[in-house]
Amino acid sequence: MSRKPQLMNLLRLRDIFEPQMEEIRKQLFINDQLVVLRSTSDIFKLMIRQDPPFIIDDHRMGIILKGEACINFNLVDKQVKAGTLVYLGPGSIISPVSISPDFEIFGFAVTTDFPFPFAHGQLPQAFNGQVRDFQLPVNETNLDIAQQILNTLWHVVHQKDYSQQVVASLIAAQMYHYDYVFRQYTQHQQNSQSREQTIFDRFLYLVNRHATHEHQIAFYASHMCLTERYLGTVIRQTSGTTAKEWIDRALVTRIKAELRHTDKTVAQIADEMNFPNPAFFSKYFKRLTGMTPVEFRKG
Repeated sequence: MSRKPQLMNLLRLRDIFEPQMEEIRKQLFINDQLVVLRSTSDIFKLMIRQDPPFIIDDHRMGIILKGEACINFNLVDKQVKAGTLVYLGPGSIISPVSISPDFEIFGFAVTTDFPFPFAHGQLPQAFNGQVRDFQLPVNETNLDIAQQILNTLWHVVHQKDYSQQVVASLIAAQMYHYDYVFRQYTQHQQNSQSREQTIFDRFLYLVNRHATHEHQIAFYASHMCLTERYLGTVIRQTSGTTAKEWIDRALVTRIKAELRHTDKTVAQIADEMNFPNPAFFSKYFKRLTGMTPVEFRKG
């Protein structure tokens, strides 16, 4: 993922969809806080033309209805197909790789300041920041429940002067349903997957959470109560990539986002990302990207 990620928030989506609105109106509802999408591959082709990768600042939940796609979610290529529930949280970086012609998705995006009917700070567990994304293959019953909630949401938002409370309640219901399925799935995975895969998944979670401040494998090994050598061996054998490369990928991706989407100075970013000084920061970035932070920002 060498290109700099673009912010793809709801405002940007509206700008992209606006010229095509007449053609896609039957597939889309959009306002300042909510998008509901019944999308074919045509809309995704429109998105791909915007030159991914993209970084998002909202919650996105969907159901893959038909077809399949390969998408890079937060540094990892994943294959998703019909019958999968998908979640992307704020801060996620996405890059579509390939999408089948019959691909269809039904879902919504909602801003973090949407008036959720939850007590302050009490989002369901799967959405409280512990994970940035998940893709869950589900049985027919759980798929049907998720689709019925979305169908109802779709019909409500297309009513004149629809009730905001009803919309908020439906979104909350879907979040609770995804949370239930997520907890079931993770429990099953914990019971069935190998120790090595569990270590890799835990490592990747910690990297996505801490890489901006913790750049060395020692931190992650200590956090997981493992030796650096053992952790490094497991990560390399499980993923084909070294632990340091995973840390560097996550860190560089975040640096690029800061350079692209903020007005912070190089020195500020270096300090916030726990580099000893701006010169070291610049040399590190150039070694991994082939250009200095200033060159990248101007590019």
